[in-house]
Amino acid sequence: MTTATARTPAITSRLPNVGTTIFTVMSALAQQHGAVNLGQGFPDFDCDPRLLDAVSAAMRGGLNQYPPMAGVPVLREAVAAKIESLYGRRYDAGSEITITAGATQAIITAILAIVHPGDEVIVLDPCYDSYEPNIELAGGRAVHVPLVPGTFRPDFARIAAALSPKTRAIIVNTPHNPSATVWTTQDMQRLAELLRPTDVLLIADEVYEHMVYDGVRHESVARHEELAQRAFIVSSFGKTYHVTGWKVGYVAAPAALTAEFRKVHQFNVFTVNTPMQHGLAAFMADASHHLSLPAFYQRKRDLFRAGLAGSRFTLLPSEGSYFQCVDYSAISDETEESFCRRLTTQVGVAAIPLSAFYQGGFEQRIVRFCFAKKDETLNLALERLAAL
Repeated sequence: MTTATARTPAITSRLPNVGTTIFTVMSALAQQHGAVNLGQGFPDFDCDPRLLDAVSAAMRGGLNQYPPMAGVPVLREAVAAKIESLYGRRYDAGSEITITAGATQAIITAILAIVHPGDEVIVLDPCYDSYEPNIELAGGRAVHVPLVPGTFRPDFARIAAALSPKTRAIIVNTPHNPSATVWTTQDMQRLAELLRPTDVLLIADEVYEHMVYDGVRHESVARHEELAQRAFIVSSFGKTYHVTGWKVGYVAAPAALTAEFRKVHQFNVFTVNTPMQHGLAAFMADASHHLSLPAFYQRKRDLFRAGLAGSRFTLLPSEGSYFQCVDYSAISDETEESFCRRLTTQVGVAAIPLSAFYQGGFEQRIVRFCFAKKDETLNLALERLAAL
């Protein structure tokens, strides 16, 4: 009797162009060489112990079973109250707020809910690396429109030219990762004018909403009624409260959009862990936690910028988020990835090449550092970078 040889059946990849992300590569390289990791965007300090206590109390209080699919009501109410307090728009907690397994899940769920095969979604380069794969998984096509090189401001003429009958949505990220720029009131008004005669939806990635500096306010889409009526607004408890590994976020959207969002949410996640939701709700009762974030991170930004001021790096503006981009043209003519690899292996500081955030790459000799780190971490990195 002949025994067939076991084999793994061949499959056709849904994402044939996706490999290991540059964030994973650079973090592994940093660990291998003992480098200070200013590449991947997460804090190296702990959250407020009162948040841990609140989650522990929820666990010990027996809140460990499935919560409602859309999230525990007390947390949705807390989110609705925060948005109204900061931005003046009241979302109904029952029908317009959904708790998600982080912002990345929120974004792909919004895309899967609204994008059909053949639809186009405008993304503004440089952009977060999940956007295009999410669009491809929905059967859509990402239409890349570059932000203005050098300033990273929105180019509304190019956005207008990209709009077509196939355009289903546009994704806007402010404060912006990776450039650290912030959209203005005028930017939002101009976007509203462009979208007014269309049925194009808006996905507003606002995960760094509480990290805006120098007295500038975060221009949430929630402030703009015309845009809010067509928008999914995404935010992240992980970014706000220094617990990125918890993977908890939320989406605010009009009831009709939320209904479609939840149809997908219930089958790709169903719901989010219960005790953390209750812990976050209890912690949010004191608004000082998120209201103090701009000053907290601006001090770190200023420390890092002051440390680089005497170097050969050219500092780009850092208006929001916890990132600082620098131009290294005066130091090297290497490609951005080569420079980041050498920076990690020889200098001992990891950064991310800005070209990784562009479709097909775009070399500007700019790299991104993350300053969401302890002061001693930043000072050690600055000491090493001073050698360049």
